[in-house]
Amino acid sequence: MKLVLLSGGSGKRLWPLSNDSRSKQFLKVLKSEEGTMESMVQRVWGQLRKAGFRNDAYIATGKAQVDMIHSQVGMEAPIIVEPERRDTFPAIALAAAYLYSIEGVSVNETVAVLPVDPYVEDHFFERIRRLEAVIGQSCADLALMGVKPTYPSEKYGYIVPTETAKETSNYLTVSHFIEKPREDKAAALIEQSALWNCGVFAFKLDYMINLLADKGLPIQYDEMLKQYGKLPSISFDYEVVEKANRIAVIPYDGYWKDLGTWNTLTEEVESTIIGHGTVSHDSVNTHLINELDIPVAVLGLSNVIVSTSPDGILVADKSASPRVKDLIKPLEQRPMFEERRWGTYRVLDYKKFPDTGEVLTKRICIMAGKNLSYQMHFKRDEVWTVIAGEGEFILNEQIQLIRAGDVLKIPKESRHSLRAIRDLEIIEVQTGSELVEEDIIRLCMTWDEIIDYCAVHRG
Repeated sequence: MKLVLLSGGSGKRLWPLSNDSRSKQFLKVLKSEEGTMESMVQRVWGQLRKAGFRNDAYIATGKAQVDMIHSQVGMEAPIIVEPERRDTFPAIALAAAYLYSIEGVSVNETVAVLPVDPYVEDHFFERIRRLEAVIGQSCADLALMGVKPTYPSEKYGYIVPTETAKETSNYLTVSHFIEKPREDKAAALIEQSALWNCGVFAFKLDYMINLLADKGLPIQYDEMLKQYGKLPSISFDYEVVEKANRIAVIPYDGYWKDLGTWNTLTEEVESTIIGHGTVSHDSVNTHLINELDIPVAVLGLSNVIVSTSPDGILVADKSASPRVKDLIKPLEQRPMFEERRWGTYRVLDYKKFPDTGEVLTKRICIMAGKNLSYQMHFKRDEVWTVIAGEGEFILNEQIQLIRAGDVLKIPKESRHSLRAIRDLEIIEVQTGSELVEEDIIRLCMTWDEIIDYCAVHRG
């Protein structure tokens, strides 16, 4: 059995901590069993290990999240990268083509798909394992897992079983789906044994490969990449699930929660204060999460979330916090903080001048033993000032040792990289006509590759 974990979205309901590159699943606000802070994706990856799934799990994601995933769960995590952001049907189609034509997975193998960030108990993943048997027993196109509701929620979709369905064979047959009903309708659905749709389903790889072929879509991964932009931008639920002839579902009655909003997330955050700040004793059920280097004080405010980051500051009543996504639409900007495979960076300042172009200032932290790619730019010059640590700097195949106080000038079209011997912090000032990620030409990624490249091309 193979697992495909879908990692996408920008998590705008958790602004300002989440942005286009750091979605909700990467926020380190949960406490691990060891007492350290961990993200949702780190928590799930650990649960997969305990359930024996780690060697059979793949993460499907967009380009913007690859570095973050590698940083948080390690370079060994198999990643299937979407060439552009679309929807869940194209993402799953790409994953199926990858498993079939690159990994050589048998068409008789069961593939389970789930979100990368469910907040669940460990036995949730043991329940997923049962989907393989249900596919065989029921002869269904798809087998889903549904959560037994604990209250009539308007936030979730519902899986409605057939009237004659009985859980005598460890599964129910599905009649239809209801998407986010009103509370009174949800209560009636629960009386009919309806289940919350938690986004977990399974199929034989053969089913998905045949479906793609019937739609005239490629089943070879390389060809799928070329045609990815032509695939319909539609959810897997609408394109496949709701059109399937026979669907089975198994109930899950353990703990499950979607931590996609501040009010639900803070229910699972043990500490009321994360970061530099204080909350008064009469501020009941209030959380402060501060990523800035300045103190934040909260006085006499109950049932409130106060969240600060380089991307902005949010002060909201928890019950109103799900509306933040709509509120911040006029405020959209480039991400001001990102986590990469080599460390982190924070935007300190950005200016656009009508005559001289753009100026971007970053504080970059590179972890010991990590390195930037060997790269070059056509539209910008850079100046790096080393403020802490020690490392090796390469400019046009020439290597030098650097330490705090050194100033490094990198003209446009110069090949350059940096490796930290001890944790490095640098201030980077970019100046140019257009300061965008697309102006990064990566020549090599690992330090060994870079050293070999320099040995070959050094004059």
